[in-house]
Amino acid sequence: MSSSESSLPTPARLGGRDAASTPFWRIGALAALAWILGGAITLEWPNRQIGFVEWGFTQELGLGFVVLGGALALAALPLGIVLPLRRRVQAAGPWLIALGVAVTLWELLTAKLAVLPAPFFAPPQSLIDVYTSDWRRLGDSLLNSLWLLVNGFVIGAVSGFLTGIAIGWSQALGYWVHPVLRFLGPVPSTALLPMAFFFFPSGWAAAVFLIALATWFPVTVLTWSGVASVDKAFYDVARTMGARPWFLIMRVAVPAALPHVFVGLFMGLGASFSVLVAAEMMGVKSGLGWYLSWAQGWASYANMYGALIIMALVFSGLITLLFRVRDHFLAWQKGVVKW
Repeated sequence: MSSSESSLPTPARLGGRDAASTPFWRIGALAALAWILGGAITLEWPNRQIGFVEWGFTQELGLGFVVLGGALALAALPLGIVLPLRRRVQAAGPWLIALGVAVTLWELLTAKLAVLPAPFFAPPQSLIDVYTSDWRRLGDSLLNSLWLLVNGFVIGAVSGFLTGIAIGWSQALGYWVHPVLRFLGPVPSTALLPMAFFFFPSGWAAAVFLIALATWFPVTVLTWSGVASVDKAFYDVARTMGARPWFLIMRVAVPAALPHVFVGLFMGLGASFSVLVAAEMMGVKSGLGWYLSWAQGWASYANMYGALIIMALVFSGLITLLFRVRDHFLAWQKGVVKW
């Protein structure tokens, strides 16, 4: 193994050993073999047709696997031009191997052997069919879900942040708000679906309210906890320098409470995902939750799996974006708090 390979940052583990201690050619070769073998099985093994179900895009899927395996094999070669790709592959090498094996087993158990009954379990190539034939409806559902989520999450986060600061700073306000938090906070927002649809003029407005409520509670509680836990010595020092109450709140309490605030935002974002899907299944005419309900009603399970994958990718991306924002505002905590 060359010196450039030995210095690569590789936090992943393979078989209980640090991936950095595993020769890179071995990781790259195993990953390439897994995907090329999966491509060969997809291309050469005939699909098993059951009833009127016939899986299209099998050739395209097999060729895609072979191309990906070839790219991984190329990354394993000791060439300087592929060094950036090699770094990424070595860090994710064990996962690439596992995914190649998993997708190959998925293809075998569905399209090739039909061990998992159709149409309840669709093979990988069915996802290509879904994304190429129904991309307009999926794209429209994704945009509507994101718009609904942004409205509900922003309203809930802002109101929760302001409420948390208010009750953390003022004992008088805390006296009146604490009982409301104890009463409404533990109640799942989805349990309020019937009431929300009754009181709000549209299903969209009701869904925004429920998402905002699911976000509001954790943000309020964590912001309140952060403000209340600020060391009183900070306030005393600021007062000796002539600081007014507004300065104490904005320049002392809020910065010190930011770590708690971001934990609340993380918890609120996770809760908002669940409420979003449940509300869309019942109260709106377009969205990923609505799409799941529609696909299930028509027994289009491939469409349902395609929407689930989009959900996982989008929601994971939003959480990653929140972490990036947190790292920007809390750069002084880098290396102290691990997420």
